[in-house]
Amino acid sequence: MNGGEHHLAIYNFGVHVAPYGDPAVNGFALREPLNFEAAVRAVGYVGRSGYDGEPGPESWGVQTFPRYLQGSGHESGPSSLSLWQDIECLMAFSYSGIHAEALKHARCWNVPQQWPPLVLFWVEAGQRPVWAEAVSRFERLADDGPSSAAFNFKQPYDPEGRPYLIDRARVKAISAENAEGQADLMQIVLGLPA
Repeated sequence: MNGGEHHLAIYNFGVHVAPYGDPAVNGFALREPLNFEAAVRAVGYVGRSGYDGEPGPESWGVQTFPRYLQGSGHESGPSSLSLWQDIECLMAFSYSGIHAEALKHARCWNVPQQWPPLVLFWVEAGQRPVWAEAVSRFERLADDGPSSAAFNFKQPYDPEGRPYLIDRARVKAISAENAEGQADLMQIVLGLPA
C-alpha cells in the first residue's frame, strides 16, 4: 500500500535502565547514529524529528514524554518520531537489518514496559506531527487500544480508517533492498558490544 496523500508517523518510547551516558546503555548510544543513518537509506523514509539543542534535524515542536516517564528517576527517555511512505516500508526497516539488530538488545537497555512500545498514525503528506500530538496518540493507544487514530503493526489501519492487511511479500522485498544499502553499517554494528 502506498499512502500517497498521507505519510505514516511512528512514535516510540522507552525508559533506560540507567542514565544516557552510563556504560549500561552504551550499546544503545553506539547504535543510535547507525540506526538514524540506516533509516535515511531505507526505502520509504520521509524524515524524522531532531531533538532540541542537539545537532541534526530540526525538532518538531517541544519534545514531550508520556506519563510513563514519571517516577522513573529520568528526565527523558529514548524516543523518536519519524514519517514513512507506508506501513510496509516502516515494517521492513523496523524488523530487519540495523534496527532489528538493536531490537535484539533492547531488554538490556530498557526497563520492562507496561505500555506499548510504539504508536502509528497517518498524517497528510507535507505535514509534520509534533511531539505532543505523538505522545497524545501513544497514550490513547495505551488507554483505549488500537483505532484508526492510534494503532500498531498488529492492528493496522489505512489512511481512510479501514483495517488494513499488511503485504508481507512487499515487506520482505523492501527488507532485501534495504539490506543492500545497509551492508556497510551492518559490518560496524556486528562488532559493537550490547
